[in-house]
Amino acid sequence: MKSQALQELVNKIFSDDSTRIKFGSDPESVLSEYALTEPEKRAVMSTHAKIGLVTSNSPQLEAALKPTMEWLAPQP
Repeated sequence: MKSQALQELVNKIFSDDSTRIKFGSDPESVLSEYALTEPEKRAVMSTHAKIGLVTSNSPQLEAALKPTMEWLAPQP
């Protein structure tokens, strides 16, 4: 994963039941609590739509986010 904020968000979703529940019902409000870039937000929401972040596991999430983040990364 690219940023510290993204790592913190994912960690919080997996480690805190109230955050996981809140993300499941209102992901935008949880995303607003973190300093994510627009591409990171899109990657999180895309991954959530594909596999459901609140029901996936960490390796599954890492595998799903990595290609998405690479596709969204600025090209040199």
